[in-house]
Amino acid sequence: MIFLIKKLLFTTIFNSCLFVILFIGIQNSSNKSKVDFLIQETIELPISFIVGSSFIVGSILGSFISINNHNE
Repeated sequence: MIFLIKKLLFTTIFNSCLFVILFIGIQNSSNKSKVDFLIQETIELPISFIVGSSFIVGSILGSFISINNHNE
């Protein structure tokens, strides 16, 4: 149980730091694009924000996957 709490805390801190660095890095970005969803599309966002936020979301979702390599 303590391992799960440590893993969750590490994932939260790591991805929060990545998110802050992402905001600092995209301040001078001039290339903008829209993301098309099934029903609507977003406002124009910097491409670096789209790529960075998808990386962070993937990192969060990937942290929930646990691979057990125990030989029983």
